[in-house]
Amino acid sequence: MKTIFTEKHHLRNSKTELYGGELVQPFERPSRAEYIIGRVREAVLGPIIDPHDFGMDAIYKVHDRDYVDFLEVAWEQWQAENFSGEAIPTTWPARRMSQRVPDFIEGKLGYYAMAGETSISEGTWEAAYWSAQVALTGASHLGSGDQGVFALCRPPGHHAAIDMYGGYCFLNNAAVAAQSLLDDGAKRVAIVDVDFHHGNGTQDIFYKRNDVLFASLHGHPADAFPHFLGYRDENGEGDGIGFNVNYPMKPGTGFDEWRSALTDALHRVNRFAPDALVVSLGVDTFENDPISFFKLKSEDFRRYGADIAKLRLPTLFVMEGGYDIDEIGVNTVNVLQGFSQLRQERAAR
Repeated sequence: MKTIFTEKHHLRNSKTELYGGELVQPFERPSRAEYIIGRVREAVLGPIIDPHDFGMDAIYKVHDRDYVDFLEVAWEQWQAENFSGEAIPTTWPARRMSQRVPDFIEGKLGYYAMAGETSISEGTWEAAYWSAQVALTGASHLGSGDQGVFALCRPPGHHAAIDMYGGYCFLNNAAVAAQSLLDDGAKRVAIVDVDFHHGNGTQDIFYKRNDVLFASLHGHPADAFPHFLGYRDENGEGDGIGFNVNYPMKPGTGFDEWRSALTDALHRVNRFAPDALVVSLGVDTFENDPISFFKLKSEDFRRYGADIAKLRLPTLFVMEGGYDIDEIGVNTVNVLQGFSQLRQERAAR
């Protein structure tokens, strides 16, 4: 299996995150990707390839142009005001307030942020841009005939909505990749999000569409970030009714219950009959992850990788979350190995 990866992820190296009432070292940090690529090399998973630069067109197809333009200049505008810290929003257009975009950077941050934990720092835009290019490169290899590709994206993307950032995400890599597959000839694409947190951004982008089926397995929003999206009754809107499926689960969920939800999601994907599958691969479902409450063990990741392979679909794995850095590489590669090994065994029959 090919891995698409760039060292430019290091450009995203913020020092502050608002967590538990304190400014702490971000859980989403460069060492995450280094643990994963180190395990990819150790396991000899396959060739590691630099991304191609596909430009902005694919990004603009899933994100509001004004929002993207804001991300490009947010750090420079913050610096221009001589603020000494990293850019963190402090005010939002809450209920019954005006929904107009302010001119001042403080207001702009709040307008475009879905949450306040994620700071913008030097290099954030460049890293986010290249993370999207990693996903687009992975999609291009899928379009060229590869049956399984791993896009090691950092920063992650599934919380990035049409015009909002947060949850460590700025551009929605999985959505950008799915749209590019459609643009390159696919009639239908499915996205299955196995990250612990709900893929609110992906849901927002495709909620009114029937050419993308989105299924998300996640911590119940009553108990887990992002809290305000991801309920079971969110089934799509307009043409998208029936093409959005959520599987919220309560604290302490183990692999058997989680896998039952995955089985149902994969059955829905099979009935949808897509031309390709995008997996938003978050491994923060691990039992020792510091900011989640599911109880999957390392071997479980290998088992569900094989479950995904049974669909026999061209599959792009797009890296999302996972914050227990001692195990993140093992758990990520276990999914990919479980997928690849079953595909190889079936091909050999």
